[in-house]
Amino acid sequence: MLENERYGEAMRLLQFLLQCQGQEQKNYDEWAALLQWLEAAFPQYTNLDMNQGSETVEPDEEDISEDEIARRHLRSKLEQDAGYGEKLLRMAMNEPLSEQTMLALEQLSYLDQPEIDEALIRWLKEAKLHPLLQFRVVQTLRKRGHEGTITFSRGDMKAEIEVESVPLQPSEFPEPIIRILERVADQTEVHEPALFYFAQELWSQFVMAVYGTDDYRSMLTDDDSLLDIWAAALHQAVAETLSGGDEEEEIRAMYGITDTMRFRYEQAYRSVKQFVAAGMSGP
Repeated sequence: MLENERYGEAMRLLQFLLQCQGQEQKNYDEWAALLQWLEAAFPQYTNLDMNQGSETVEPDEEDISEDEIARRHLRSKLEQDAGYGEKLLRMAMNEPLSEQTMLALEQLSYLDQPEIDEALIRWLKEAKLHPLLQFRVVQTLRKRGHEGTITFSRGDMKAEIEVESVPLQPSEFPEPIIRILERVADQTEVHEPALFYFAQELWSQFVMAVYGTDDYRSMLTDDDSLLDIWAAALHQAVAETLSGGDEEEEIRAMYGITDTMRFRYEQAYRSVKQFVAAGMSGP
């Protein structure tokens, strides 16, 4: 919900969870802390109709976008505290990685302070960040209207990213990225729905983690055989993670991976598998 900016729904879910019984106290403490942060960061979502699950909007504010509401809220925060932008930067950069880190980045998207761009770019280039956090930072820069190309290290690779082209939604990724997952859907959606569900989750995070690298650029092709290679690599990585079995020959046959394609297939599979091994569950 937070990744998709469904803050009102997240608040209602947390309120419901806090009314449930039988959980460990640390869970209630975490839920309460996150709810408190959401209410402070996004007060426009707190006046909710709990039965209808929607916000109560004043008639004269019906046409105001959520972005504009967020900007107004942050302008109000800055009027009360001129250093609020610096506090958000510190929260994003220095606090332990958590949902609050992501919420701080989201708020930074709406602050009209040029020095924030400079700080985020310097952080990208100098700090050793999880690839998914790097992608979130670049998304923040795009939302802020930053333009131009940024180059930074991503593990052993170099990422070169044109900020204004960074996808903000899954549907904004180029067609070949979507077609690769569709190939896996064709092979698994009916007979192995659980595998397809995990393939969707893994692919979503993997393409963000390799965005701007040579691996990512190799997917942007009209060559169907390369799309088959990435689809087979994804399928194989998920199948091994779920069952631990060795189905490589069968999976390669499904996607028509011939001996001449074997080397490229193994490269793609190794990239996906390394991402899984490193811990795909980033921010």
